Amino acid sequence: MPDGARIDGPLLDGAAWRARQRAHEARVDAWLAPHLARRRAGRKHPVEDFLFTYYSHRPAQLRRWHPGAGVVLADADVADFGRDYRAGPAGVTLDTAAVRARRAESIAWIRELLARTAGRPGQFGCFGMHEWAMVYRQRAEEVRHNAWPLRLRPERIAGTVEENRVRCSHFDAYRFFTAPARPLNLLTPTRERQPELEQPGCLHANMDLYKWAYKLSPLVPSELVADCFELAREIRTLDMRASPYDLAELGYPPVRVETAAGRAAYAAAQRGFADRAAALRARLLSAI
Repeated sequence: MPDGARIDGPLLDGAAWRARQRAHEARVDAWLAPHLARRRAGRKHPVEDFLFTYYSHRPAQLRRWHPGAGVVLADADVADFGRDYRAGPAGVTLDTAAVRARRAESIAWIRELLARTAGRPGQFGCFGMHEWAMVYRQRAEEVRHNAWPLRLRPERIAGTVEENRVRCSHFDAYRFFTAPARPLNLLTPTRERQPELEQPGCLHANMDLYKWAYKLSPLVPSELVADCFELAREIRTLDMRASPYDLAELGYPPVRVETAAGRAAYAAAQRGFADRAAALRARLLSAI
């Protein structure tokens, strides 16, 4: 490095940043390989494929490593990192100002949502009824994951929804409710009301940390995006175990939220996820 050359942020030598890159790729490959194999074979998995089909981040994008804002990569080629990077005397770094200027509105919206969500107490009384409301009063051919059987008869599913007072605060879950289920919800979530209603106990709000992380990429390090993906993957597992679907054949024993014991188990797991999500939400806010 020339004498007097200014370094914009932490400097990683070639060995250090390439080790981080390889570790990220190996971590992500363990998630991607089974999904890509199923996709090639034309098979679907209602739990493991969800994060790749519901969210817009493509597998190749998840695998690609970014160091995050302010990090300088010595012995790097700017062409390997894309249009958002620039070369300087010390190495390659993200052009943070340009990315922030281009995405200013989106970043501000994400920051407000994360901050307002973090500032509310968590609610733990929904017991996963959103998945039940998505099949409420449906015919068998209308059920979303109809390749898999339901654990209970339709009348028992309907009774469970009606007895447990649906209280979903998350718009992207609520919008998949069946038409008869929507009036049963205590709230009427909309996209416009999302910052007003989202709360840190919600499984879907915590799963969505993955979405906000990748929408902030490459401003945030890829390790943080992967951490959010990992949490979302575990949350999705609970989400479907507590659903009315019978996925035991796939290795997912049910959390029977139609019973008091099942509801207690669900709420305990939900609290654990909320604690982990709070730490990730704080890291995203700090990065912003």
